[in-house]
Amino acid sequence: MAQTSKRLSRRGLLQAAVGVGAAGGATATATAQEGTTHSIDMTDDLVFDPDSITIAPGDTVVWETVGTVGHSVTAYEDEIPDEAAYFASGGFDNEADARGAYSAGDPDSGDVPEGETYQHTFEVEGTYEYFCIPHESVGMLGSVDVTPGGAETEAGGPAVPTVPDAAKTLLVAVTGAFVAVVALAYFFLKYGGDYEMMDEEER
Repeated sequence: MAQTSKRLSRRGLLQAAVGVGAAGGATATATAQEGTTHSIDMTDDLVFDPDSITIAPGDTVVWETVGTVGHSVTAYEDEIPDEAAYFASGGFDNEADARGAYSAGDPDSGDVPEGETYQHTFEVEGTYEYFCIPHESVGMLGSVDVTPGGAETEAGGPAVPTVPDAAKTLLVAVTGAFVAVVALAYFFLKYGGDYEMMDEEER
């Protein structure tokens, strides 16, 4: 009886291998389902490119200044959903504070200089209108529409979400670990003398 308890059945070894793979796969799937990230350029032509974008709840928008002129990303307080959190580069809680603090070249005031970014994650459905403080008068305005499913493709179907790099890396790691476990199980099943299927009496 004592000798039997030290043995691992072939079925038990395979079940352990499958369990490890399943757990890893579930983790990778959960990570891959994170919100999609969208990019908007802020250019020396004094525009947001694109100036209108449709995303899904939970998606993140990253604005980047791609030219030499600094910009701000400032929401119109009265032009966002009632339940939504206010957003503005510089971390201000309302439009008046953002407008009053802005100073060209000062990131703490909401200026996003060349090569820098500002990002915001949109959780509440609805339309968000925003602008660039120093270039509002020349029409540097933008909008974000947050709708279930996000943007639609030209064919009318749902857009395919971009899998974050972290999720891709995790998926590769999990796949490698699963292959290693299966290979190890195969090795012990084929060459390990003690790894044999228990008969009815041993059970």
